Amino acid sequence: MTVTDAPRLRRTTDQGADQGAVAWARRRADRERELAVPHGWLSLTAFHWLPARPEPLPGVPGLWLADDAGAHLRPGEATGPLVEGPDVRGGAFDGDVPEGGSTILGTFLPAGREPLAPGAPDERAETATVAVELVRRTGRLAIRLRDPHARARLDFAGVPAFDHDPSWDLTAPVRLHAEPRDLVVGAARPGLVHRVRAVGELDLTRGDRTVTLVLTGGPGGAPTLLFSDEAAGVAPWRVVRPELPDGLVPGTSGTARLDLNGALNLPFAFGDHGTCPAPPPGNHVPFAVTAGERAPR
Repeated sequence: MTVTDAPRLRRTTDQGADQGAVAWARRRADRERELAVPHGWLSLTAFHWLPARPEPLPGVPGLWLADDAGAHLRPGEATGPLVEGPDVRGGAFDGDVPEGGSTILGTFLPAGREPLAPGAPDERAETATVAVELVRRTGRLAIRLRDPHARARLDFAGVPAFDHDPSWDLTAPVRLHAEPRDLVVGAARPGLVHRVRAVGELDLTRGDRTVTLVLTGGPGGAPTLLFSDEAAGVAPWRVVRPELPDGLVPGTSGTARLDLNGALNLPFAFGDHGTCPAPPPGNHVPFAVTAGERAPR
């Protein structure tokens, strides 16, 4: 089923299970709305490394280069659309982002494309402008384009997912490191690596099988679990966020809630221009996790 389908609730006296399925369906609907925003992950259409001397990039206004001071944009001699944004003045920009970071520099309207008026029938196309994103990966600067007319976005009909299964809502022993440990992991884009922080470990048990997995630091400091598994029809790896007990601090242990129904695809699963970090070495679950999102393509 797709995540927009209503969940098939089983007749049961366990109201908690039904409530869990209803909450899951709401989260799935929120997830799909977030993916379908005009400049969201479904809108990625291009990835260009910046050259060492001023050159045009395919489909991007202006001339671009990168040096030790960062990224630079100049309007060039050609007439046509200019990138417009708070940090772009007259088609010119000078700036940088940290390793692993990204920022939207501005937007432009491709030649011959009409901006869509408010209240257009297709609610996914509130704007026709293309967003220009500056990223730094493995020490290099690149430009990524986010186009609301991307085929992946216009054709989006939901993310396939396993039906909600309360048996995958688990408790798991968790241990936080007293100090984060630096790790180097691979990436969805060949030739890249990511430096991540291992903040602890978690024991995942299913039946008589247990695997210890590394937790990495996520947005806002909340640990995340990147993992691969043996299920058919899923992305090469997915991510889920455990719920840690209140008061758990670095250097202590406890029991976390790990609801694998909430396992999500990372941006790389939806297109060819994601640079997402791979799981830490050893974060492979040696059985099928038939919960969460399936592969979208």
